[in-house]
Amino acid sequence: MQKLHLVMGGRVSDPQGLEFVDLNALDIVGVFPDYATAVDAWRSAAQRSVDDAEMKYVVVHLHRLLDQPDQVSA
Repeated sequence: MQKLHLVMGGRVSDPQGLEFVDLNALDIVGVFPDYATAVDAWRSAAQRSVDDAEMKYVVVHLHRLLDQPDQVSA
């Protein structure tokens, strides 16, 4: 199974939380085939906004959200 990861970011209401202020303004960095590549992309995106405390980038484990064929009930 491929383990896809999404890197995205945006302005958050609280720098310690994950509530994005404007979902239409999310910066979708991309979808990556493995965690290491996603972390490199996250680090690069986060570094560009290091001076903005309200801007946050995250790595989302898409493979954890996908239905596994052996776990789908009929």
